[in-house]
Amino acid sequence: MSNDLKDLLDFPCRFPIKVMGEQHPDFQTTIFEVVRVHAPDLEMVDIVARDSSSGKYISLTVNVMAVSREQLDNIYMALTAHAMVKVAL
Repeated sequence: MSNDLKDLLDFPCRFPIKVMGEQHPDFQTTIFEVVRVHAPDLEMVDIVARDSSSGKYISLTVNVMAVSREQLDNIYMALTAHAMVKVAL
């Protein structure tokens, strides 16, 4: 995140993170565990799943209570480093 974006966010705030990957029975649980390391108040109800039209991919919207830019950076680094994640936005 640039300094300009930092100024746009007023912490704490709800922040949606999109995570996409190939369909896998453990995808949602795995992403929940990865994010929860950095956002301990995350609950499974904070994640909305949507399958692609072909059923090959799954998209998750993870709504975290962001407390800092550093926290968001850490979440994005953990997600993009995970083998199951194709894209994190």
